[in-house]
Amino acid sequence: MTKVARMYHERGIRQADIADALNISQAKVSRLLKRAASVGIVRTIVTVAPGVYAETEELLEQRFGLAEAVVVDVDPDADRDETLASIGAGAAAYLEATLAGTDRIGVSSWSQTLLAVVDRMRPFAARGATEVVQLLGGSGAPEVQGHSHHLLGDLSRILGAEAVHVQAPGIVANAAIRDSLLEDPAMQDISRRWRELTMTIMGIGTIEPSDVLASSGNAFTAAERAELLADGAVGDICHRTYRLDGTPVQEGFDERVIAIPVDDLRRIPRRLGIAGGAHKVDAIRGAVAGGWINALVTDLRTAQALLEG
Repeated sequence: MTKVARMYHERGIRQADIADALNISQAKVSRLLKRAASVGIVRTIVTVAPGVYAETEELLEQRFGLAEAVVVDVDPDADRDETLASIGAGAAAYLEATLAGTDRIGVSSWSQTLLAVVDRMRPFAARGATEVVQLLGGSGAPEVQGHSHHLLGDLSRILGAEAVHVQAPGIVANAAIRDSLLEDPAMQDISRRWRELTMTIMGIGTIEPSDVLASSGNAFTAAERAELLADGAVGDICHRTYRLDGTPVQEGFDERVIAIPVDDLRRIPRRLGIAGGAHKVDAIRGAVAGGWINALVTDLRTAQALLEG
């Protein structure tokens, strides 16, 4: 057993050549190799590469009930932009490795994190998804409208998928306007597509909007944000706000939002959230607690903060 094991594992000799050299059958070589493993002559050791945090990922999955967690390496002295770039690169690599070509993917429109992901993805040799659908209104102020179109257009081109835009703003003045827009045949088609999604790729926001979102005209006002914070809101996914325990903060805000309904979102099998940084810890914690996401890509420092909380 030892001789066969050393020839195969240390010297890289094929099983057929080992059989010839030792005048035994190839079937016996195979049996000896299996027995060598069972009695401990051959042991498997996995050496974790630098920058890979498999143990931390497993702890996140166990602690928060995630289907999958991906933790990326970030320099301890990295600022917010550098952290965003590292998370974007890690998420891009993860998507390139896991998209199989049959998914219908929903994406949030105004996420700087998702834009960092898309900017670091390479075109797929084979189709990566069948369609990419905006999860919330993608219309906004002309000076930043390109952000939403760039994100969806580039991702669909990279994946070889159909791009489906939501030709409406994310937030409107009142429920009557929202209801009127949702009755439009184009929005009825979008609603149907939302119910058929198999995966989402979403940024996780805080109640304070990013620069792009604030400039788009699709953010809540300062007074509205103060009201949301007073009600315990810590995070935002597709303009649906929630508390630290994951419960939605609806009030009168939800009825003004043009985005995938919460129940439809939670029914999607694979809900990937991509976020990191100290300012996102509570938002991520609420997102996993409420089942808004069931997979996460984040950075090491944020992962450690989540586990320490």
